[in-house]
Amino acid sequence: MALPRSLRGRLMLAFLVVIVATLGTVAVATLLVGPGYFAEAMGHLPGDPMGEAMDAATRAAFNEAMQQALVAATVIAIVSATVVSLAVAARIAGPIGTLAAAARRIADGHYAERVPVSDPDEFAEMATSFNEMAGSLEATERRRLQLVGDVAHELRTPLTTLDGYLEGLEDGVVAPSGETWRLLRAETARLTRMVNDLSELWRAEVRQLPLRIEAVDVAAVAREVGDRFAPQAQPRGVILDLPASPVTALGDHDRVAQIVSNYLSNALRHAPDGSRVAVAVDNLDGVVTLSVRDEGPGLTPEQLDAVFERFYRVDAARSRAAGGSGIGLAIVRALAEAMGGRAWAESAGRGRGATFLLALPAD
Repeated sequence: MALPRSLRGRLMLAFLVVIVATLGTVAVATLLVGPGYFAEAMGHLPGDPMGEAMDAATRAAFNEAMQQALVAATVIAIVSATVVSLAVAARIAGPIGTLAAAARRIADGHYAERVPVSDPDEFAEMATSFNEMAGSLEATERRRLQLVGDVAHELRTPLTTLDGYLEGLEDGVVAPSGETWRLLRAETARLTRMVNDLSELWRAEVRQLPLRIEAVDVAAVAREVGDRFAPQAQPRGVILDLPASPVTALGDHDRVAQIVSNYLSNALRHAPDGSRVAVAVDNLDGVVTLSVRDEGPGLTPEQLDAVFERFYRVDAARSRAAGGSGIGLAIVRALAEAMGGRAWAESAGRGRGATFLLALPAD
């Protein structure tokens, strides 16, 4: 006999098998021991002359009554058990069927699908986990679509510039001067930088970047990077405060330097002339935290949430003029997570500066 294909049908079949087995056991046991108990209740034990003389009609009546009672009890038990089994099977199979249907819709691309969460039990936990998974898939799909749009937008500007100048050179409208060639090289360099950044971001997010995790003196790394940025800070009167005491964390030396470099570059870009950019490194409860604080325009709560997203710019016009790809902080976050840490930003609000932080496990 072929088994039912649905979970509800299989549960019903399992319940009925258990019911039949139980009733069969009860019937056999009753038929075997019932007459003995009846004789004992009548006061006639086996071998007793009075028991042996018991009227055959009385025995037959007892057996018939017991069989009828068993049949009636069996019918009532089967009906009651079937009703209860239907309810239990529906209670078990219903949420699973709902989850399966929602999973099929998500597989078809409907990432906004969610399932209702019932009373607190294992099914509620499963539904909650499913909804969290669906939300994560929806957010991932939204970021993917946004990334495609952002990449197309970012590539369009340099490609349009290149196409316009090349067309002008071809038609003789633009003279092939040194300035023209420098502009074309700058646009191609911007495209190359953007492609390289996207490649590095992708490899960092999928954990395919080669990392050499070792003990790293984060304070020493901050001083090395700060010394490279000193020539940019001094003409503007920006003071760089760098950490002096060694603080060791577990990480990749070059990647930590890359993160500090990105933080300092952003800080100097937004720091007013004559202000201060402070770099600090602390070890608290087994976590090493590096912070880069500036006295620039600061960030709103909405910007704090978005500043590490791909292609996000607090000041879009100035970032483009400086040639930034807009994904530097996204790379920072991916690198930090790849090293077992995290990266985030803090700010007291607009006009009150911003602090960018990196946390790594202590050595």
